[in-house]
Amino acid sequence: MRLRSFRFLWIGQGFANSGDVLYIVALIAVLYQATGSALSLSLLPFTITVARFLSGMCAPLVLNHYSLKGLLVGSQSMKTVLLGLLGISLGLFTPSVLFILPFAFLIAFLDGWAAPARNAMLPQLVHEEELAKANSFVAVVDQSIQFGGWAIAGIIVAATSGPFVVWLTFGTYVISTLLMSLIVAGEQQDRQTKIPLMSGWKLIWKHPNLRIFHIMIFIESIANVVWIAAILYIFVEEVLMKSEAWWGYLNASFFIGLIAGGIVVSKYTHWFERYMKETLLNTCFAISILTFLFGLTSVPVIALLLSVVSGLVEQVKSIIMVTIIQKKCPRESLPEVFSAQSALISITFGLGSLLYGFLAEAVSVPFVFALSGFLLLASALYLLKRIQFLDA
Repeated sequence: MRLRSFRFLWIGQGFANSGDVLYIVALIAVLYQATGSALSLSLLPFTITVARFLSGMCAPLVLNHYSLKGLLVGSQSMKTVLLGLLGISLGLFTPSVLFILPFAFLIAFLDGWAAPARNAMLPQLVHEEELAKANSFVAVVDQSIQFGGWAIAGIIVAATSGPFVVWLTFGTYVISTLLMSLIVAGEQQDRQTKIPLMSGWKLIWKHPNLRIFHIMIFIESIANVVWIAAILYIFVEEVLMKSEAWWGYLNASFFIGLIAGGIVVSKYTHWFERYMKETLLNTCFAISILTFLFGLTSVPVIALLLSVVSGLVEQVKSIIMVTIIQKKCPRESLPEVFSAQSALISITFGLGSLLYGFLAEAVSVPFVFALSGFLLLASALYLLKRIQFLDA
């Protein structure tokens, strides 16, 4: 690996992702203190989802003018400025919902470019044979931050205040911006041709590998809604008949599985590189079976074990899929493809959340887990039918 630039990338993104968790928890605290309204709190994740979808859709317009490094550093710099303005505002007056949500929208909009740009930049910073290892390492870092970040952020907010955590986020953003500005990437030249707005979507549809994967991603984004907090909370209460603490246990066990999956791929990179298609197919069927079993169980300990294994299998599958996309997609088109993918996941997951919330209330939570199992099975069967066209 070109260790120096790769190190700046993952550490810089680590600080950025830590800041993203911190500021969302801070805004939740500020909003609740200002309004005491659950509806106001629910508007925050909705606003962030919409912003990231729109960000993914318009990414080609930005890519017409900036390199991947420029996009990462520029978006992080603007996020830092916005956090600073928000911190100053919170020190001057008590904000309203209508004041805070535009900040959340703009920060999420800028953040929507970060993950696609990072995924597209990785092939420029590591050798092709190291891609799976690099992806697994970055995934472990991301999931570790997600695993511990929410709990730590909650403790910090409880011990201090929402405005203090906003300024803490400002600090992490400053460090992130400085680190990412030190990256030396292979692609530094200005683009000579304009990128059409729908270029990523068109390439996904025309490229056989990309079309197969993104049809699967569309199906699985709907299925994965079953793991959102609202569904798991009801599952714990109505099926497992346990206290809300078990909701935290299930989340923690799933994240532990995700981290373990990243470590497994990193440790046995050469084996996974050799059997990518076979492993991808097997993990697709495995996650379907695990989701079915999870929805059927009413034994808390078994639910925890299934949650860990589900996280592990999901992580292995995701890393392999991202690695194949990075290898087979034309390198100059990776930013548009990952931006379109981000938009697809955001809007599908957002609409799926509404559907699953309705079905969980109108039918039952075990039903939505069964539905997810069927959708994941459909995705696996689709891959099985198309696997001969998959060039991996």
